[in-house]
Amino acid sequence: MRLNQNTLLLGKKVVLVPYTSEHVPRYHEWMKSEELQRLTASEPLTLEQEYAMQHSWREDQDKCTFIVLDAEKWQAQPGTTEESCMAGDVNLFLTDLQDPTLGEIEVMIAEPSCRGRGFGTEAVLMMMSYGLTKFEAKIGQENEPSIRMFQKLHFEQVAVSSIFQEVTLRLTVSQAERQWLLEQTSHMEEQLYREGSAEPC
Repeated sequence: MRLNQNTLLLGKKVVLVPYTSEHVPRYHEWMKSEELQRLTASEPLTLEQEYAMQHSWREDQDKCTFIVLDAEKWQAQPGTTEESCMAGDVNLFLTDLQDPTLGEIEVMIAEPSCRGRGFGTEAVLMMMSYGLTKFEAKIGQENEPSIRMFQKLHFEQVAVSSIFQEVTLRLTVSQAERQWLLEQTSHMEEQLYREGSAEPC
C-alpha cells in the first residue's frame, strides 16, 4: 500500500519497514517451508511470482504490509542489511468495503530464532496503533500460539469454520482499549523510511 511506503515504525523489539523488492529473496526462502505454508494457508510460489506479489501488494489500496525486523540486529551495526535482520511480516487488510474502520490483521514470525520473544505481539500492537477501530484475525485452529497471542491482546473468538479449519477473533477498540493500546505503544517512533529510495513506483 502506498500509504506506508515511506513509513518506518521503530519499537523496542521490532522495526517495521515497508515490504520492498530487496526483501523478496528471504521471504521466498521462508515460504518454501511446509509448516509456514500450512500455518498461513499459502501456496508455494516461484521467485518471479513472489516479486510480482510484492509489487501488487505495494500497489494495493486495501492492504498495508510491513516486514518485521529484529530491532537488536538492525541497530547493532550501521550498514547491516534489512534482509539479514528479517524476522517476519505483519499485514492489515481492509476487508469490508462498507466498513472502512474494520481491518483484518495477520502476523507471521517466520525466522525460528525470533519466535517466542514477543516480536509478534509488538508488531501487532504497532500495527493496531495505526488507527482503525475494529480488527479481525483469522487463524488456523491448530495454530495455538497465535490464538493465545491475540487473546492476550483482548481479541475474542467470534466464529469457527470447520470447512477452513480456522477461528475468527475480533476486537472493537473502545475508548478504554484505545488508551491501553496507546500505553502499550508509547515507545514507538514513526520515522521516514529511506528518503529518496530507489524502489520503483
